[in-house]
Amino acid sequence: MTKNQQSIGRLQGKVALITGAGSGIGKATALKFAKEGADLALLDVKEAAMEEVCRSIRAYNVDCLAIEADISNEIQMANAYRQVREHYGKLDIVYANAGINGVLTPIELMDFDDWNTTMQINLSGTFLTVKHAIPLLKDKGGSILITASINGNRVFSNIGFSAYSSTKAGQVAFAKMAALELAKYKIRVNAICPGAIETNIEENTERTPELSSVTIPVEYPEGSQPLEHGPGSAAQVAKLALFLASEESSHISGTAVYIDGAESLLRG
Repeated sequence: MTKNQQSIGRLQGKVALITGAGSGIGKATALKFAKEGADLALLDVKEAAMEEVCRSIRAYNVDCLAIEADISNEIQMANAYRQVREHYGKLDIVYANAGINGVLTPIELMDFDDWNTTMQINLSGTFLTVKHAIPLLKDKGGSILITASINGNRVFSNIGFSAYSSTKAGQVAFAKMAALELAKYKIRVNAICPGAIETNIEENTERTPELSSVTIPVEYPEGSQPLEHGPGSAAQVAKLALFLASEESSHISGTAVYIDGAESLLRG
């Protein structure tokens, strides 16, 4: 292999769309994909954050398109994909990453609007992200990734996370259903299930005072995050996303991959 061949990234010539790309896992993945040669379409509700990410991405000599959109709004998502089609003419990778923790409160006291907001953003937003990607992916196939969680899939002890965990369980089920339905188009669909990761998702989290009345005290062993004795990083999740987006995982679809440093094996 020549030196020039070695320098070609694993996503060279690919176009990837990432939601929630302005920060955290989405930002880290966008930078990782760019380093590997992908052109990017970044979606977020905060345009300024995306523009900052785009400036960093262009340092890798790839193209970056920033689109301000609410993933739970079908009109905005349809428009976002229209822009991708007009700008790039194709799409190879979709990462449905955007989401919120929402309001953490006892089920009995949870307001329906709060429940519904979490459902609309996390679950309906994932549906809309995938639905509108299919026409662009059908001709040549591609990879769809969904950020789910250990919550709702391996861990059920985080009291107050009933809405969040329900959406995360739903995302894994949706990924499996989509993987089978879309296999004939050579579209792979996989879910990434992180544990504790250092991101800014807490900014979208509200804990009500009533939560303490239903919290179940649990004492975990010292080192409840056994592998690294602390939360993982967004960059580590980005490495997993790169693997699932690339041809290195060409026979993997319908799979939930856990990235939590064995945390959920203690907390399930």
